[in-house]
Amino acid sequence: MKNLLCSLFALLTLALASSRAADGDGFVDLFNGRDLSGWKSNDEVPGCFSVENGELKVAGGRAHLFYLGEDGKASFKDFELKLKIKTTEGGNSGVYFHTKYQDKGWPDAGYECQVNSTHSDPKKTGSLYGVINILALKEGQKEPQGGKHIKVPAAPSRDGEWFEYLIRVKGRTITISVDGKVQVEFTEPEGWDPAKALQNMPGRKLGEGTFCLQGHDPKSVTYYKSIAVKRL
Repeated sequence: MKNLLCSLFALLTLALASSRAADGDGFVDLFNGRDLSGWKSNDEVPGCFSVENGELKVAGGRAHLFYLGEDGKASFKDFELKLKIKTTEGGNSGVYFHTKYQDKGWPDAGYECQVNSTHSDPKKTGSLYGVINILALKEGQKEPQGGKHIKVPAAPSRDGEWFEYLIRVKGRTITISVDGKVQVEFTEPEGWDPAKALQNMPGRKLGEGTFCLQGHDPKSVTYYKSIAVKRL
């Protein structure tokens, strides 16, 4: 009887937790703050992704962590993805959407939303990478080729400070906001051919797929928490 009551209590607790995650604003948590359940790393750099003090730490080199869900088939089309992110000095990361698992290399499918406050890459947080770039050039730094540029004096994120990243995809429109302020809005044109419109990024196209977090280089350290999604 005692074991039965314990089991019922555990099920009730799980149901309430799930209800809380889905109620209210409609967002459902993808990261539980304890481990990487539902996520899969391609392990280009083993140990690049870890959980410390309820936060997902990304450090050590190029690798990618894909959200697969409990059944391994997670897929999203129209959605809002809300994350809390903290960069460190020289850190570089990114959030991909409409992508799919691959064993190595930069993801071929989907778009990347840049995470970068002070890395040498001038394309900063809020960029729809390579398509519309939030560009902060240092003195003497040349403007990169490819895509459109929105020039700013500095990134909208700051090292050592948590910021809210909101990525919204509805129909053909992508909106990226940092701390409630829209940085980029892009409507993919009919007949969009990224192979012609962009340099070396033929997979930047809307469709359907999952999310991916990027580990960039050995010196980059970035933290994530409160990763949640709402289907639209």
